Amino acid sequence: MAVSNAVGSSGGQGSGTSWRNWAGNVATRPARTVTPASTQEVAAAVRSAAEDGLAVKAVGTGHSFTSVAATDGLLICPERLCGVRDIDREAGTVTVAAGTPLHHLNRTLAAHGLSLTNMGDIMEQTVSGATATGTHGTGRESASLAAQVTALELVTADGSALRCSAGRNPDVFAAARLGLGALGVVTELTFAVEPEFLLTAREEPMPFDEVTDRFEELANENEHFEFYWFPHTGNCNTKRNNRSQGPAAPPGKVSGWIEDELLSNGVFQAACTLGRAAPATIPAVAKLASRALSARTYTDIPYKVFTSPRRVRFVEMEYALPRAAAIDALRELKALVDRSDFKVSFPVEVRCAPGDDIALSTASGRDTVYIAVHMYRGTSHGAYFAATERIMTAHGGRPHWGKLHTRDAAYLSGVYPRFGEFTAVRDRLDPERLFGNAYLRRVLGE
Repeated sequence: MAVSNAVGSSGGQGSGTSWRNWAGNVATRPARTVTPASTQEVAAAVRSAAEDGLAVKAVGTGHSFTSVAATDGLLICPERLCGVRDIDREAGTVTVAAGTPLHHLNRTLAAHGLSLTNMGDIMEQTVSGATATGTHGTGRESASLAAQVTALELVTADGSALRCSAGRNPDVFAAARLGLGALGVVTELTFAVEPEFLLTAREEPMPFDEVTDRFEELANENEHFEFYWFPHTGNCNTKRNNRSQGPAAPPGKVSGWIEDELLSNGVFQAACTLGRAAPATIPAVAKLASRALSARTYTDIPYKVFTSPRRVRFVEMEYALPRAAAIDALRELKALVDRSDFKVSFPVEVRCAPGDDIALSTASGRDTVYIAVHMYRGTSHGAYFAATERIMTAHGGRPHWGKLHTRDAAYLSGVYPRFGEFTAVRDRLDPERLFGNAYLRRVLGE
């Protein structure tokens, strides 16, 4: 079933203008910028850049905190490479242009009675940006967005379009599902989908000691389990999502607005602004905020349960740990915050994922727990993130590719058994490093 509902504005090629990511911590000024609307236009732009000696990077909506998409060469913007191209109900797949925002994909699928199996907690990213950097949610059996990709199209350094799947160019497929933009420009992705289902979400405050003591039980008994610990307190908020026979019972308009907009965005924004101006207030505000949480249960279609609006801007570091090591690492992090002078206004997020078979997936080959730390934009985060990173790397942690970290190829090759497999594909597809930049030189090596 073909679907023609591309969104975006007209555009083409122009001289480069400055680009800045969502958090505002990465800015770049490319030599030129293009907004192609087709694979053919992407290929022509890649060939032209190669002839002119310009590096090439494709950018999404800027929700990565690293400079993974930064370039002073050619910047490919996604606005016109957008829309759901085909829905195959018999195969259980949807094919979508690479620049399509996740919110557009989710709403289109819902209109056709379909859904992705699992999602991250926001849906502002493009499908290619989200998969390229390893965006994930939380799940007992269901994994990241990249793990739900069944085929893709990639424009390589010679300007040709390469189609990949488990049965077609499988070595490239194993790498390119999560390719960091290092192998070429992804122009199209095919995802596995399933008939739309209902999820019941149960959100409940729980003491830190209880949730960490019961972590294995909670993670094993629920299809999707996550929790947030509020630094400077012993309090957490837990969320359990499980499939439901219904009926749908979404949050009420008023109560949902109070919880998701007023408290989670409006009041939280004010608290973070106060904390930036007067850091000494942060521990007291954290205690008040964590005690203000109340339990709630609601049932809705998947994207309305998995995702939430996130309007308060921040910077983030996240590490993927072997599941057996994660709770010890989290307890070490809590002890660090308790004894330090750090003032941390953002909760620490903990999620789960099963192992997968993608070369550079943070869950590659091992069951994984993610620990994410955040700081409000404009506040000093360096010391807190550095101390957190020391804990995470001591446990063999893998940094999220789109979030702040200081690791390099020497470290990463030691925690990714298939690291050499990825770099070998890169050497074959892009020997001249047309798609390289400073970040990729650091994390993948020369």
